[in-house]
Amino acid sequence: MNPEFDAPTRVFSLRQQAEACIVGHRRLLLAFSGGLDSTVLLDVLTAWRNSEVTSADTKFPLKLRAIHVHHGICQHADHWAEHCAQQCQLRGVPFNVIFINLDKNAPDGIESAARHTRYQVLRDNLLPHEVLVTAQHLDDQAETLLLALKRGSGPAGLAAMAANAPYYGHRLLRPLLACHQTQLEMYAHEHHLNWIEDDSNKDIHYDRSFIRSHILPPMRQRWPWFSEAVARSAQLCAEQEALLDELLADTLATLTQPDGSLQLMELIPMSAPRRRALLRRWLANSGARMASRKKLDHIWQEVVLSRRDSASQLQLDDLLLRRFCDRLYLLPIQVAYPLDKMVLPWPSVKTVLSLPQELGVLIRHLVPTSTIVIDEQDSLPENLSPDTSEVFKVAARCVIRAPLFDEQVSVRFGSVSGLQHIVGRHRGRSLKKLWQELKIPPWLRRRTPLLFYNQTLIAVLGVFITQKGEAKKQNRRWQLYWLQKQSCHFHSSERKR
Repeated sequence: MNPEFDAPTRVFSLRQQAEACIVGHRRLLLAFSGGLDSTVLLDVLTAWRNSEVTSADTKFPLKLRAIHVHHGICQHADHWAEHCAQQCQLRGVPFNVIFINLDKNAPDGIESAARHTRYQVLRDNLLPHEVLVTAQHLDDQAETLLLALKRGSGPAGLAAMAANAPYYGHRLLRPLLACHQTQLEMYAHEHHLNWIEDDSNKDIHYDRSFIRSHILPPMRQRWPWFSEAVARSAQLCAEQEALLDELLADTLATLTQPDGSLQLMELIPMSAPRRRALLRRWLANSGARMASRKKLDHIWQEVVLSRRDSASQLQLDDLLLRRFCDRLYLLPIQVAYPLDKMVLPWPSVKTVLSLPQELGVLIRHLVPTSTIVIDEQDSLPENLSPDTSEVFKVAARCVIRAPLFDEQVSVRFGSVSGLQHIVGRHRGRSLKKLWQELKIPPWLRRRTPLLFYNQTLIAVLGVFITQKGEAKKQNRRWQLYWLQKQSCHFHSSERKR
């Protein structure tokens, strides 16, 4: 940035840079704290939205809404939420407040807990095709990199923040990332904006506040272009990480199994740096926070290299890392706890059956006896889509015989007594032995739907069909689909770094 630029030029530059980052995106969710930075961004975005309405006949108008995360840490938190609501109302921007409770004894400190929880809330409130927009600026970038240095981070941590990044199947945009805070202050004063001054920003008990008030000012006084230099270093680190991503992509794809687990045996002969790089990327792709080198070494020693017969596991925030059959799995903590024995009646008048604990839904439809070829597509036919706005994927499907008139249909979970004779085999085996033989992880065994006709097991969804459930030519047949939410992490995760 040229120091000779006058105030109007800097303000114009700010708007140009922000709009260049947003262009092409039509649905925006703004993380709105009510502070200077997010207030400037709110004003820029609403001005752009309004200019489109008055001067352009666009086919896809810009849709903007805002969300405020109420941490409840500060005594003024309620006032801040009211202020944010007023500012959005003035601009005609739909607004929500989300209340959260923080663990004040979090091991990484309340700063980290607040940031992690805030981003979880923002992620969970994103709508389809919506992008998250946040108001970090160039000086925030310098603070973030210095914090990463303090933690001893590697290139991934030192890459700091990107202006446009993937975010849990969406995008995260930071339109002000190339702007100095002085530019934001000029814009705010010129447009007579009203914002909140958070006292915690001056509380040097918090690391970021300490860096902001005691470290960066003397550094910028001696080296005026320090923030720009830091941004260049962050960009170079990001490029190195992108190159590593590219070089390791094929290996990681080979090691990652269809269910999202990581094959471990091929990792053992690798060098420690290569192994750590692959493990870190698999964890990030599976939704875990960036793991430190110490954490990666702990995972390797305590989980991967533990005895084969041990039930090794490690908690990573709200995820649980487990090993099974020389594979590593990362799953939500609640998946590790089995369902109690449960019987869900499925009367003939219902086509769709909802499953408990976000396991999805089952859908059935009758296949005429005259049908010779059964549709084996992995996508659900349009006429069978659930009546919901949520996006589902097919987790499993099968063709079975339809029940007789005196057979009551139910879905159950858990163990089943007796020998089970499955299609394609002459000898029966217990369900426990079949689970082991088919290498179904223990935490999935009590969460997999079991389809019964009366007291007879017909199918284990996605695993096998019994001989009693086999669809033969003379039978009426059901095509059965097990659907799960697209964001469900029961079988695999799509959360990104």
